Amino acid sequence: MSQVAQAQAVRRDAQEAILDAAEMVFAENGFHGATTRAIAERAEANPALIHYYFGSKEALFETVFARRSEAINAERREKLKALHAEGPPSLESILDALLRPTVALGHDPARGGAHYARLLVHVASGTDERSRRMTGERYDAIARLFIDEIAAAVPGLDRQAAVHCYLNAIAIAISLMAPTGRAQKLMKGPAEAESLNDILDRTVRFIAAGIRAMAAPG
Repeated sequence: MSQVAQAQAVRRDAQEAILDAAEMVFAENGFHGATTRAIAERAEANPALIHYYFGSKEALFETVFARRSEAINAERREKLKALHAEGPPSLESILDALLRPTVALGHDPARGGAHYARLLVHVASGTDERSRRMTGERYDAIARLFIDEIAAAVPGLDRQAAVHCYLNAIAIAISLMAPTGRAQKLMKGPAEAESLNDILDRTVRFIAAGIRAMAAPG
């Protein structure tokens, strides 16, 4: 490996370490409670590197959010593309393509899913200007794509109803991202841990039934 390639690899590793640390610190403390010093300590990096690579805490926060959202949305688009290659997709397959990347990330500790789940809840439910802007920039385009897909898959479902169905589906997906174990606690007697496929299959059936109930009678 050349010296230039080695330097680039070191830079990428340092940036990823800072992003991973920032994701954890922002999730634990919120934007205002997090400090660049705490992030640097978690990343075992010089605090000056945060400003060198990202410019500010605000820019770092937005980069952390963008890293996961872009990966989620890229996977969603690939799944939709694969579905359409086989013909008109069913509502259930569209919902699986929408939900699976988000829920799978939340259940993957290797990708910091639980930390991003907390950040996503904070940003998606935020009424401040930054939260609204970040949600719009990262999720509005993919939202419109899936709203169109849902409307096309269900005869009699108008645009307004499709929008509300999409928002309800996303609210459920966000609630499933973090593996809290609450469902197991609410069951009587011992309960086995559910697989990701079990969770998604049940959730897709539930949401699909609700969406079809919103369609005007044919």
